[in-house]
Amino acid sequence: MTNEQVRSARGGFMASDKIFIAVAGNIGTGKTTLTTMLSERFGWKAHFEAVTDNPYLADFYKDMNRWSFPLQIFFLNNRFRAHQQVTQGTNSAIQDRSIYEDANIFARNLYEQGQMEERDYKNYLELYNVMCQFLTPPDLVIYLHKSLPRLKEQITQRGRDYEKNIPDEYLTNLNRYYDDWMKRYTLGKKLIINSDELDFVKNPSDFELITRQIVDTLDQRDLFLDARAGSAFPKSGDATMTRMVISNP
Repeated sequence: MTNEQVRSARGGFMASDKIFIAVAGNIGTGKTTLTTMLSERFGWKAHFEAVTDNPYLADFYKDMNRWSFPLQIFFLNNRFRAHQQVTQGTNSAIQDRSIYEDANIFARNLYEQGQMEERDYKNYLELYNVMCQFLTPPDLVIYLHKSLPRLKEQITQRGRDYEKNIPDEYLTNLNRYYDDWMKRYTLGKKLIINSDELDFVKNPSDFELITRQIVDTLDQRDLFLDARAGSAFPKSGDATMTRMVISNP
């Protein structure tokens, strides 16, 4: 029996179909953790953001004005390559942060805060727009929203040295840009999760809540999940659903 057949027998996704999920959110929202958990749960191939092998990130947090443009080009290049790998591949996949966030949130924030020159920003956007012409959008974008106090808690807990001195204003602006982007996003389905009161690592019920909403949001859910998988999730009318906001274009 193949791995795909094993996943199907256990209530996972079928090998004959393919789906592309992107997990979006601010620094410290838990994107990488959720990406890992969903990948393991459904058998999706995970594509993670380049952090440990990023040659610009530590320098960027020390001097944003100097390193903003090369950092954003590095992310744009890596995200474009990962996106193409997903859409050209044969397996369902989940991506930790999408290429759309690079332009709509991070590059925009750096430019509007005066930390990226106008000529660099215009050059960046031209390159981004050309790249997007060659991309097929994800079937679903999951947006993890978290308030500033919770973001700071998460950043402190994971203890990355280069993140210790991120200004509150920087994180607040990113939240604002994320919310604005999600309001305007129409490339595909979107699932907005207010995760302040959710702990999908320690509380299995919170993780099941998220998985249920993913299934309910996807057009392909009847193709991808068998009855046993669906019955394992909490129903949409459960009281805990008030902690989540579901939105489709």
